[in-house]
Amino acid sequence: MDDVMTRQLPAELQALAERIVSALQKEAINHAATGAMPKIELAELQFTRVIDPGNQLPGYEGVWRNARNDRCGTLTINSDNSFFAEYDLFCPHPRDPRWFVEMVTAWGNEESLRSEATLIPNL
Repeated sequence: MDDVMTRQLPAELQALAERIVSALQKEAINHAATGAMPKIELAELQFTRVIDPGNQLPGYEGVWRNARNDRCGTLTINSDNSFFAEYDLFCPHPRDPRWFVEMVTAWGNEESLRSEATLIPNL
């Protein structure tokens, strides 16, 4: 794997990455209590260029880190522009006390973007 640190994505991937981050932020708004919701920002991602061993084409792996430098989210864009992203929330569900919101995720490709929150029972 060819790891090359880069702070930014190539210009042709910026719009896709912005759509993905926007989808994560929308899910966070829907599933976090007011005041507990993080601000998920593209500018906070630190990207590494990686080479897909299957086709030898470049892809990108981004990591979000919190104030303690712990990983709190990832965004992977593959060489075919398919992607998967996740961002940890770890908060009570704002409207249903039976649930705890673990994370928000987004996946798809340039034509199709899906997103959801991962809920676990609040014990």
